[in-house]
Amino acid sequence: MTLTADESARHFLLERFDEFLSLERGSSVRTNEAYGRDLLRLATWATGRQVGSPAALTPAHLREFVYQLNDLGLAPSSIRRGISAIRTWYRFLLTEGVVSKDPSEQLETPKKWRLLPEVLTAIEIERIMDAVSLDEPLAFRDRAMLELAYGAGLRVSEWIGILSRDVVFEELVVRVLGKGGKERLVPIGRKAAGALAMYLRELRPVLEKGAGEGRLFLNGRGRPLSRMGAWKILRKYVEKAGIEKAVTPHTLRHSFATHLLEGGADLRAVQEMLGHADISTTQIYTHVDREHLRQVHKQFHPRG
Repeated sequence: MTLTADESARHFLLERFDEFLSLERGSSVRTNEAYGRDLLRLATWATGRQVGSPAALTPAHLREFVYQLNDLGLAPSSIRRGISAIRTWYRFLLTEGVVSKDPSEQLETPKKWRLLPEVLTAIEIERIMDAVSLDEPLAFRDRAMLELAYGAGLRVSEWIGILSRDVVFEELVVRVLGKGGKERLVPIGRKAAGALAMYLRELRPVLEKGAGEGRLFLNGRGRPLSRMGAWKILRKYVEKAGIEKAVTPHTLRHSFATHLLEGGADLRAVQEMLGHADISTTQIYTHVDREHLRQVHKQFHPRG
């Protein structure tokens, strides 16, 4: 289902909602415009998933949409405003008799989110990697991107911002520019290095048409890959792998940290690789899998 912005707005009654805000609630022009942008983003996202009306949206749809806003780097205040817009919109739709139930009731604001989303198992990671078929025209790029994202635990903004020269094969590290402009060197495994070498040798020179700005990952038109482009690529292979968890680029980062700590990695080392300024941020990963720790204790402690 491909609709223009105006068609999406009509299908989701956004013009009627704008009139409701202005005439019945007396909202400010600024609030109306902000809510309109938030809801148009939702309508466009929904139609891209073959969801053609407000009544067809489910709580799961709305949760996925909100998690995507977080993954795209929107500030918590912007996400809270978006959730407020969705809730106000559904109250309007209920009043108008357009929907019979409100799927936004269970939406959590950023303050109430779990510390971490779901973490993939090592087997699920392998399934995603294996879903990249060589029949795909951009298979070398996609495999290299996924291997690097998981293998180095990068934020999506970091992996799409890496320059080709930032991969140092001799030392098996990648140079990353993180939050606050802080640079760090992150080790990469041999699988990630192999996939990157193949991409740089076989595909990137073909994609580069003079508009790549030196970036490592390019889209099919030879331009730097965007956050949304990276998100879509990941989703494509998650679906091909048959994984039903809500997976975002940040899920790969969380899985990277969790798997390292479960394997016995030092917390300070993981902090350094993730680029966390404060170790307390990294410590949240020590609480991810308490059941795993209980099983280790039971198996190895003499009085377990």
